[in-house]
Amino acid sequence: MPLTANEIRDALAGIVGSDGIVTDTEKMGAWLDEPRKRFHQTASAIVTPPSVEAVQKVMAWANQNHVGIVPQGGNTGLVGAQVPLSGREVILSLHKLDRIRSINAGAGVMTAEAGVILENAHRAAEAEGAMFPLWLASQGSARIGGVLSSNAGGVNVLAYGNARELTMGVEAVLADGRLYQGLNALKKDNTGYDLKDLLVGAEGTLGIITAASLKLYPLPQDYETAIVNVASPDAALELFQLMRERVGSRLNAFELIPWIGLDIQLRHGMLDKDPTASASPWYALIELTRMAGTEPGALQSALEVAFDKTLISDAVMAEALADRTRMWAFREQMSECQSREGASIKHDVSVPIAAVPALIAEGSAAAEKFAPGIRPVPFGHMGDGNIHFNFSMPVGADPKAFMAEYDEAMHEIIYEVVLKLGGSVSAEHGIGQLKTELLRQVKDPVALEMMRAIKTALDPNGILNPGKLLG
Repeated sequence: MPLTANEIRDALAGIVGSDGIVTDTEKMGAWLDEPRKRFHQTASAIVTPPSVEAVQKVMAWANQNHVGIVPQGGNTGLVGAQVPLSGREVILSLHKLDRIRSINAGAGVMTAEAGVILENAHRAAEAEGAMFPLWLASQGSARIGGVLSSNAGGVNVLAYGNARELTMGVEAVLADGRLYQGLNALKKDNTGYDLKDLLVGAEGTLGIITAASLKLYPLPQDYETAIVNVASPDAALELFQLMRERVGSRLNAFELIPWIGLDIQLRHGMLDKDPTASASPWYALIELTRMAGTEPGALQSALEVAFDKTLISDAVMAEALADRTRMWAFREQMSECQSREGASIKHDVSVPIAAVPALIAEGSAAAEKFAPGIRPVPFGHMGDGNIHFNFSMPVGADPKAFMAEYDEAMHEIIYEVVLKLGGSVSAEHGIGQLKTELLRQVKDPVALEMMRAIKTALDPNGILNPGKLLG
């Protein structure tokens, strides 16, 4: 017989103490209320182990008693991987595991526990004259364990890679409580399967990451940042190719933003002033890193060439930190600003970089034909092909009626375009509980069989984040 909620709570309190468990439904909100408010299940309890050893004990007990465990970091995930599916699970919060265990800037490695807030990891690295380059809009609350479990991307993927590429090793508690001690700082380790890469991006379904060794890079001396006016995504693609030719690996970010995003933010007072040079149908936010010993001016020189080639019609360079901060606020508020306009339908997709213009053109045309008056708001990481292809409801529409009529169908429309162009239906947000059925539809059947075999081998009782990713 399955344990009752009271039996689960009593057992967990015996393992972690009464101060390590939350059972009051009203107090569970911080762990249950995910950002998009799409999932509304409760939990049997919230457990907050104070140490790796306590996580092991919780998992050994859960495995013996077939109790589902949902690992959670900062609760910033957008596909529901970090919250319960059935309401019977226990959320295991890693927030108490928040130590930076070590930093060696010279060797380019930092070991951080899963509960370390991403922004605090940035500060710790910078205090040692180094940089951890994984930057997200949610970095003030996202935690290392969740960032790695979802294989987060962010704005610096172009230059430094996503979370998996920034991870050198992990420590993780397995379903039965055993500890995988995979922390290392080796650039080369050719001794079998790469278990680290398996755990990073697994959304807590194969093990609970408790710490990681992360790559550090030299701290840039400065940045060169600009917002430029481009006529279309096609022009933006040509501009991106020109920038890569002119500045190479110094190109840190290339973000594509439509005019509607600026219009929404200015109308709702989200920007203290317009960060752009002038009105334009599209903008590109471009940033270069300038390392010690390099001369400034590379971005301006490249933009002059772009002007000569008529790839851009106007531009504004950041002349001070406040300018750069405002430019990045414009980009980072693109998701939030759409909530000011009512309901929106969102997609996190990727296609080959050369196919980004086709994705935006074909997807927008199909959406507007199906739902007249709908407002496309595609934006994101042009430099790595990851576009957040969102749609705001028509002006004056009823939000609930709009979502009821168009949400599911709009997903089908956009995913059809994405797959036709050789893309992915999940670029950086993951699968969670939102896209499990979609994954079954689009993933290679042999790949799914391999993934299920791995899941069964590492979690035979199916207690790690049940129902997520593979369903």
